[in-house]
Amino acid sequence: MKKFTISSTLLLLCIFSGAQNKTPYFNYKSGLGFATPDSSYSMNIRFRMQNRALVNTVSDEDFSPSTYDARVRRCRLSFTGHVVNPKLTYYLQLSFSRGDMDWSVADATSQNVSPNVVRDAMIFYKVNHSWQLGFGQGKLPGNRQRVNSSGALQFYDRSIVNANFTTDRDFGVFSTYTIGKKEHSHMLFKAAITSGEGRNSNQSNYGLAYTTRLEILPLGAFTDGGDYFEGDVAREEKPKISIAGGYMLNDMAVRTAGQLGKDLMGAKSFNVYLADFMFKYKGICFASEYIRRDADNPYIVGTDKVTRLITTGDGINNQLSYCTKNMWELAMRYSLVSPHHDVLKSFNQAEQFAVGVTKYLNKHKVKAQFNLLYNRERNLSKQLDLNKNFGAVFQVELGI
Repeated sequence: MKKFTISSTLLLLCIFSGAQNKTPYFNYKSGLGFATPDSSYSMNIRFRMQNRALVNTVSDEDFSPSTYDARVRRCRLSFTGHVVNPKLTYYLQLSFSRGDMDWSVADATSQNVSPNVVRDAMIFYKVNHSWQLGFGQGKLPGNRQRVNSSGALQFYDRSIVNANFTTDRDFGVFSTYTIGKKEHSHMLFKAAITSGEGRNSNQSNYGLAYTTRLEILPLGAFTDGGDYFEGDVAREEKPKISIAGGYMLNDMAVRTAGQLGKDLMGAKSFNVYLADFMFKYKGICFASEYIRRDADNPYIVGTDKVTRLITTGDGINNQLSYCTKNMWELAMRYSLVSPHHDVLKSFNQAEQFAVGVTKYLNKHKVKAQFNLLYNRERNLSKQLDLNKNFGAVFQVELGI
């Protein structure tokens, strides 16, 4: 592995220096960056990993361990830069841990029959100061937690609301348009027309996914793009607010969660409605998001008589935190996922309470996290509690 890394680095250097037969320029501001002397090409390389240990109890009365999770949850390598023209940029992100490749029984689908190494592969063109276009595979302009990087979370992972209703990634055309100046009140309108089958799909039907998102920042831009990371680690000197809403129509979806999940055994269209809010000021951060998924007749029976279900329902996630000047953070989370009446017999209500302590060593790039969780699951059709248990997580994130 060491020889491969050294060889790859030397090869990249040769390519860059060979463009002009001169030594490339280096920078170390965010990862490892280098560019040709005439600035016609550039590349920035970053990596990050999340090492996690998690244990769940049998119940809220029996504290005996029931399940363990000890693994490298995420291990990623990313490349960004421009080619020929500074307006033409790219973003490539690769994942290498098993849990980061959607390679499990929960994700078994004919749409993808191999580990998903490629997470993002986007080409961007900045038309002008306000408008940017993108083509390729990347995150949809969906819910706030999904838009935020998994490396910018204040808990060990995203909420159960995101797990059930997120729009995730897809392949297609993306657009972002900024209205107003960032230092003042401004808005960002984001839209995407994509295949609807999710990342690395090996086939598509004629249905498409249409996603839109509007972000309003009435008090100007957050410090260091703080509306895209959780917690106020930048300790905003002035109050900052982001209000956003969005919508997605996945027309003729073939997976239970649109871009994620198992095969539906047929095509079904559904709608997703999104809203979120974020406030930051002097270390205090409050974030809230709401997601709703609707579908007519959400059950589909396949030719093999197996029934598949689009999980329709509502989810709300709230997080409140305070980050001290010496970069210790205390955070609380409450998440609730509730099924719609037509899927009560197959989809349980889920609730989670969480508290977390994080020590930031280099903001979100290097941090240690400890979380305590309380989970409840209930079958509303039978008014029956199915599971109540505690969980504890320790995670270290390290990246450049």
